[in-house]
Amino acid sequence: MEGSPYGMEYSDRNQKTKCCSTSLKIFIGALAFCYFSKSLTGFYTKSTITQIERRFEIPSSTVGIIDGSFEMGNILVITLVSYVGAKFHRPKIIGAGVLLMGIGTLLMASPHFIMGRYRYGTAATHTNDAGNFTVISTCSSDSQETLQKPYSGCQQEESGRSPLWVMVLLGNAMRGIGEASIVPLGMSFIDDYARPENSAFYIGCLNTLGVIGPIFGFMLGSLCANLYVDIDSVFQASVTITPQDSRWVGAWWLGYVVSGLLTLLAAFPLWFFPRALPENSQISELNHPPQQHKTIPSLTEIVKDFPPSFKHLLTNKIYILYLAHSIVAFNDFAIGASYTPKYLEQQFGQSASKTNFLIGATSVPGVALGIFLSGLMMKRFKWDLLTSARVNLYAGVAMLFLAVPFFALSCGNLEVAGVTVPYQGSKEVQGVISDVLPSCNDDCGCPDIHWDPVCGENGVTYISPCHAGCSSTQGAGRNMTFHDCRCIQSWGLSVGNSSAVLGQCSRDPKCNRMFYIYLGLQSLAFFVYSLGTVPYFTLSLRIVDPELKSISVGMLLFTVRVLGGIPAPIYFGSLIDSTCLKWGRTKSCGRGACRIYDIETFRD
Repeated sequence: MEGSPYGMEYSDRNQKTKCCSTSLKIFIGALAFCYFSKSLTGFYTKSTITQIERRFEIPSSTVGIIDGSFEMGNILVITLVSYVGAKFHRPKIIGAGVLLMGIGTLLMASPHFIMGRYRYGTAATHTNDAGNFTVISTCSSDSQETLQKPYSGCQQEESGRSPLWVMVLLGNAMRGIGEASIVPLGMSFIDDYARPENSAFYIGCLNTLGVIGPIFGFMLGSLCANLYVDIDSVFQASVTITPQDSRWVGAWWLGYVVSGLLTLLAAFPLWFFPRALPENSQISELNHPPQQHKTIPSLTEIVKDFPPSFKHLLTNKIYILYLAHSIVAFNDFAIGASYTPKYLEQQFGQSASKTNFLIGATSVPGVALGIFLSGLMMKRFKWDLLTSARVNLYAGVAMLFLAVPFFALSCGNLEVAGVTVPYQGSKEVQGVISDVLPSCNDDCGCPDIHWDPVCGENGVTYISPCHAGCSSTQGAGRNMTFHDCRCIQSWGLSVGNSSAVLGQCSRDPKCNRMFYIYLGLQSLAFFVYSLGTVPYFTLSLRIVDPELKSISVGMLLFTVRVLGGIPAPIYFGSLIDSTCLKWGRTKSCGRGACRIYDIETFRD
């Protein structure tokens, strides 16, 4: 039997099957590394939104444009790449895209090396490398000239808002262009050479490994947010603000350097894969026709085939319904991914470093586990299209119910004199400019554009030592204290208890407990919802003809980005801006980044 033609044919077929399986698994490993690096960079970008907003003195709506630039770059090429790329050397096209992503990521870090040092207004201005400080923002008759000089006129020749944020936008757009090839070509390549019962499992494993990237992305964001932005050129002792301060800017650029180099490394293995894997005799030629990838079509054939293929896709009613659901879901995802860290920072008074670390340690692992289990269950129970759709629906409904308690987990606004609470007795706050200069500090000449918060012994935050009516200081740097603060005395405190320290007052301790409860519920909600992720993605491959798989995924990504990924961060960023109570000011007196939000409106 071994020497018979049948035995030789069987042995050769079995050898090809093993070779295909091994090559496919190696390809999945290389692609998983790409998923890891791109998701690490993507979620690191989400974690730096607050830092970028403060560093470039721009509002949330502008940061939303930067965030959406990834989708803008992606939609420029996604349809073309997913359709044309499927007819050429898919691994090399993916490799070229990942290489472009690495270059774009490094470009995002470049403004730091071009801009000067970060300057923040403070009562204790560092004057030299020896660590000496000069006090410029107290209320005393002999310091009026010193106090008012920096704000006596706007500096028209030097704007505090740097235009270099455009380089961050361009780098992010390059990332989007490069990413366009990874998902549609990678998923279709796996689906072409994997057995039908294994395809969903492989895609689930791929997405699970990709979700590990956000864990490291948020961890990296936590580390960098805890380091001062100019850590490479400034003495740490000269920094008088802490990570909890609304003016703090972490080393946002450092993570882009790390993730950019990692992405470049992930690109190289893909250049060594063949255009097509050896044929697997156990794969149905009807459902997985690999022959189409062995001949290079002419440009005329590609152009001629595109309109009929596109028309056939758009006349698929199930696919159109799938697109409509995806648009709604992606709007929610884009908003949550972009602004959840910012929301938690503002709502519960947490630092960016702590917030990013805990999101990476709690929420993201739940998503990874959910995706892995959904792929495992699809393989185990062999769900059909209808079952997959039902699982995705049930997961979405369950998440909505789990999200209801979020509205009850909230804190009140930080008490800031003249902004959220009045200076004296009245119950109504009339606005920042009209109410920050009451009788206790009206002769101090305090500049309205100043934001250098201090915490009084009465538990109220003041915009600056000047606005608190403080007339003397002790200590230096972060240990500086302000005394004889008339506005604190007006609350009924004695002269000996009318001091203040640098920084905002701490939130109520119960806010910290609510923060951890919120993270726990959020992790559970994300886990439940992610159980429908793999069934959701496999629907886009199974509801269309086999030769349209790549373009169906490309059309899906194009649509959700045009109608979800691009507008969602921008319009939601504008809504966040509308809740701002106190804006920072640039050196040219233009509007900078927001210093404090109305968190009750922010939550609703």
